Amino acid sequence: MSFRSDISAFALHRIRDFVHRTAGIVIGPDKTALVTGRLWRRLAICGLPSYDAYVDFIARPEGAQERSIMLDLLTTNETYFFREPAHFDFLRNEIIPQHGNGTLRVWCAAASTGEEPYSLAMVLADCVGNRWDMLATDISSAVIAQARKGVYRAERLNHMPADYLKRFCRRGIGEYEGMLVVVPSLREQVNFDLHNLLNTRPDSEQFDVIFLRNVLIYFDNPTKQRVLANVLRALRPGGWLILGHCESLQGLQVPVDTLRPSIYRKPAMDRRAFTRIAS
Repeated sequence: MSFRSDISAFALHRIRDFVHRTAGIVIGPDKTALVTGRLWRRLAICGLPSYDAYVDFIARPEGAQERSIMLDLLTTNETYFFREPAHFDFLRNEIIPQHGNGTLRVWCAAASTGEEPYSLAMVLADCVGNRWDMLATDISSAVIAQARKGVYRAERLNHMPADYLKRFCRRGIGEYEGMLVVVPSLREQVNFDLHNLLNTRPDSEQFDVIFLRNVLIYFDNPTKQRVLANVLRALRPGGWLILGHCESLQGLQVPVDTLRPSIYRKPAMDRRAFTRIAS
């Protein structure tokens, strides 16, 4: 079956609308090449002649699995180990010494294929031994499955400190020949879970540190506000929130104190509770 590789304005609008409603992510009208570049193979796999037929298919009940695949393809972003290294230095030099001797609970809220949570895990294992636990989440089931394996091309580890590479990675064998694998002891301590940031986490979960890096840039302001409210609900009073260097909270109502650009701290007492007590 032949198919049309171009996409109509209506089909593009329906895809953008679905991604925004489902994941909160804004795909701009200038991202036509990104959409078609990531989805054109799916038309052939599904045996569909055009993008209009494709969006009709994913709107039907029998298209549920394909909807999930499409969402994975359009929301997965490239990353690498120890991206934006100043944040890992802040964790090592500021957060960990201030935390004390208890278990440090960390949520990596945009885990992607695992490079960020494993980078955090290496710093934690180096500095506090086993006195930490981590939740790493993403909306994409495909990248979560990949992250759990902990297998990476060597070039993805170019920014990793040499001693960490020696301590926490092994050369792959068999089907993973030519790859590097995160050691099992580290992989087993990171709990990967599927999670949509438009939803809240269970009330019983409270974290000391939340990394929410390089994801807010894909949201419009109302969605940013909603995501941050959900995330901060899971951050204990006095906990730290880390955003990406290109992100800010300007124009948003967020009850945190700015320590430095992209690094924030939740007040030790919730401000709304303080207002109620004061009145």
